[in-house]
Amino acid sequence: MKYTVDDRALSAEEFIEFANTVWPGDYDTDKTREALHRTINITARESGKLVGCLRVLTDGYYFGTITEMLVSPEWQKRGIGSELLRLAREHTPTMLYFGSQKGVEGFYERIGCKKGLQSYVIEKN
Repeated sequence: MKYTVDDRALSAEEFIEFANTVWPGDYDTDKTREALHRTINITARESGKLVGCLRVLTDGYYFGTITEMLVSPEWQKRGIGSELLRLAREHTPTMLYFGSQKGVEGFYERIGCKKGLQSYVIEKN
C-alpha cells in the first residue's frame, strides 16, 4: 500500500470514480477539481489504484476539518482508515474536527479520537 500526503496528482475524474464506489452521486467534475485544490488530499493506493482518500480543509492555524474519509468497500477493515487518520494527524497544523456517520463512532474511539463538539447542519435551500 502506498500512502501519499498532499497528493496533487489526484484528479477530479479519478476521485469521482472512486467516490462513486463509496457514496454514489452525481458529482460535478469542475467543482470537484476546485474542491480537491483547496484541501490536503491523503491517498492510499494499491498497485496504483485509489482505494482510500482522506481530505483535510484547514486555515493553517485556527481550524481544520476532515471533509471526508473514504475507503473502498472491498478494502475496509484492513487498517487503511486508521493509517489515513494517523497521517492526517501528523501532517496538519491544527486540531482536526469531523463528523461521523452513525454506527461507526466505535472505530474512531478505538483509534484514540475523542468525542468533541456536537455538530449541526445548515442546509442550503
